[in-house]
Amino acid sequence: MTATTGPRPAPARDVLDEVFDAVLLDMDGTLISSTRSVERCWLRFAAEFGAPTADLAPFRFHGVPGRDIVDLLLPDRDPAERAAALARVVDLEVSDTEGIEVLPGAADALRLGAAGRAAVVTSCGARLAAARIAAVDLPVPPTVVTADDVGRGKPDPEPYRTGAARLGVDVRRCLVVEDAESGVRSGRAAGAAVLALRTTEPDGPDGGADLVVADLSAVRFEVTGAGVRVRPA
Repeated sequence: MTATTGPRPAPARDVLDEVFDAVLLDMDGTLISSTRSVERCWLRFAAEFGAPTADLAPFRFHGVPGRDIVDLLLPDRDPAERAAALARVVDLEVSDTEGIEVLPGAADALRLGAAGRAAVVTSCGARLAAARIAAVDLPVPPTVVTADDVGRGKPDPEPYRTGAARLGVDVRRCLVVEDAESGVRSGRAAGAAVLALRTTEPDGPDGGADLVVADLSAVRFEVTGAGVRVRPA
């Protein structure tokens, strides 16, 4: 017998066989694509604040809250300067929504919100989330959790636990939909099942998703009296 160390990964769940109380949807890379705006704004931020650019094109912090990215890029700056840097990059991103696109299947998935069965859980702050939502025509559900609503962002489980709590459901009976490794790990750590998309990475994100598909158009969501079922499109 070969010895193993470390915790064993949880067994994969059959997403197509379960009934979920709710679906918790990431925003950037899942519902919309804002990659071009993100890269433009963060490269400009780096030039203004003298931050390294090697990790910014292509953007390698996808799914990580902006405040955490600023801390990583400017670790030697005092808190006041990092706060000013965060405010500046938020201003840049809020004012630059050019090229933001709705991803396939997003509108259909968000119709779950009308039945109280969906929430958006994003690493954006509230201002930026509102600006990006306003830039596209999507039926956004009433429940939206942003980086301003949590103390710890993805990959911590707090964002998805918060989304489930606001819907009044058990996160372990939820399906998380993500395109980024940090989000997949957040959903897994929260105890949710995870559907991952290949919208950002050709093979899909690492992190141990239960099912990986091309994008949201590859599945459809059926609302029944018992909850939400996932079916192949």
